[in-house]
Amino acid sequence: MSHLSEEQLILHYYGEAGDGVSVESHLDQCEACRAVYSSLQRVLNVMETLPVPERSPEYGKQVWQRLGPYLPYRPRLRFLLSPWRWAAAGAAVAALLIAAFAIGRFYPQAPPRIAVTITADPQTQERVLRLAVGDYLDRSQIVLTELANASAARDLDISSEQERAANLLTENRLYRQTAAHTGDAVVAGVLEDLERVLLEIEHAPSRLAPAQLDELRRRLRSEGILFRMRVLDSTVQDQDENKL
Repeated sequence: MSHLSEEQLILHYYGEAGDGVSVESHLDQCEACRAVYSSLQRVLNVMETLPVPERSPEYGKQVWQRLGPYLPYRPRLRFLLSPWRWAAAGAAVAALLIAAFAIGRFYPQAPPRIAVTITADPQTQERVLRLAVGDYLDRSQIVLTELANASAARDLDISSEQERAANLLTENRLYRQTAAHTGDAVVAGVLEDLERVLLEIEHAPSRLAPAQLDELRRRLRSEGILFRMRVLDSTVQDQDENKL
């Protein structure tokens, strides 16, 4: 069974999916996609509760000053104002752009490494980041848990897990850099260790022999990455529940 993409799930959340009945049917049958959709719903629902701070009169000028040197020249630059068009950029960019929508009502097209400073309450910014990281950890745990619990009786095709690991790596770097920039050493440390594990999965053979799978599972246990992710995810969820 092929899985729904995150773009399809976000479009479904906003009622923009072309075939909502088909998506609902798939979600009823696929536990992995239900877990991803549940995490996305949690992020998107909380975004609706965040206050929208007022922007200064110089906000637009300040944003263009930061982005200008990194944008290729175009005769006419168009912004994507529809609330679902950014979905194709992936879950990480999606979560941060939703945060930008809730905080600043602005959708700049910028390279992933360019940080756009948005005037907002620091506690609100931290809450958005922590919530997005919590959603990311939920989806990362699904991939690692599937491998940790896979049967080693015969060769295992992990090409699906490798594709998901590659997508998670892109998100990981974005969140890790943001956490380091905001001084959140705990989140940055866990994400750095997780990045190494995801890289190992991505570059492993697409078919693992039983001995290779056992070795991968041994490293997952010895590094304790799954335990650390669960502890951090639990902390993030507790903080979010206390603030709602």
